[in-house]
Amino acid sequence: MKLLRLGDRGPGVADVRAALTHLSFLPAAPRQPGDEGSERPGADLFDESLDRAVRAFQQSRGLSVDGIIGPDTTRALDEARHRLGDRLLYYVASRPFVGDDVAALQTRLSSMGFDIGRSDGIFGPRTEAAVRDFQRNRGLEPDGRCGPQTLSELKRLERTVTGGRPDVLRESTRLLVRGPSLLGTVVAIDAGHGGEDAGAVVHGLNERDVMADLASRLEARLRSSGLETFRVHADDEAPDDAERARRANERGADVLISLHADASDSPKAEGVSCYYFGNAHGSSAVGERLAMLIQKELVSRTDMLDCWTHPKTWELLRRTAMPAVRIEVGYLTNPRDAATLGSADYRATIAEAVLTAIQRLYLPPEQDAPTGQLRVPRVATGP
Repeated sequence: MKLLRLGDRGPGVADVRAALTHLSFLPAAPRQPGDEGSERPGADLFDESLDRAVRAFQQSRGLSVDGIIGPDTTRALDEARHRLGDRLLYYVASRPFVGDDVAALQTRLSSMGFDIGRSDGIFGPRTEAAVRDFQRNRGLEPDGRCGPQTLSELKRLERTVTGGRPDVLRESTRLLVRGPSLLGTVVAIDAGHGGEDAGAVVHGLNERDVMADLASRLEARLRSSGLETFRVHADDEAPDDAERARRANERGADVLISLHADASDSPKAEGVSCYYFGNAHGSSAVGERLAMLIQKELVSRTDMLDCWTHPKTWELLRRTAMPAVRIEVGYLTNPRDAATLGSADYRATIAEAVLTAIQRLYLPPEQDAPTGQLRVPRVATGP
């Protein structure tokens, strides 16, 4: 698809303007006599007011705030059109319903204690199972479809249940039940970009090759401590985020780690950051904790600037069934960060930090160690 940005003009721009006006990110233009059936003058121009509205929308949806209408923003605009009750919702394996109406349904069910996993806005099998459980509780036919009767019961009970995060308690309990041993833990490793997609190329480095090397180092370090790993794509291919998530889900990974380097128009931008799935409806509780642990370990072991952790709705984080974290390990566009990224020692430190964070994720509080002090032993192999 063609990207739309400041200065562009055309029917696609007018459609974006109409969508953002409908969502109240832009004020509705007053109609003048004779305007009926026609667009207002300038509606097809991507001007500064539309740029500000696009950025505000992206911020509200957990997207990268760049003012550009690309695939992620287009998808989010489409999903925002749907309100709970606008359409019949049910599970379709080949093409699940996706949208704000699904997220609203998930949030209501979760607040009542039904296990939907997380509010990702995708009507999957767990959401269907939660709808069936709700219907049984209310004496309705448990067909897993959110139609008028089910919606009426949801609205009737809307004010009777408030507060709490049952999903957080469930995820935390699963970790405790699993125990602290890392043996057999399956980690999916996603090296950013790949194939003909080199990512950012600057200061004599390209993101694809640096991340491929880092992924290999991380894989070797994890395996040396008894974890199982697999790469979600080969070095010579670059599947989209949805396909990467599908592969990780298919293999039943316990954790997914996605590796990227950042880039900016400003050479002053620097530092490391971690991202997990989260939006206005909720977040991945374990993903958030893992992101925090990785970030703390990275910052404590290096002199990189701490750019914190952040919730995002990127497709890879959203569509993975397991906790997923995307790590931005530095800015290739920053001379100091680029020099650090070119260091084999730094890449080895990243691998050690990620392994330590994964171990800390599974430790009960009384066994956890201070940030930067835990060392995960290697597992003896061979005779």
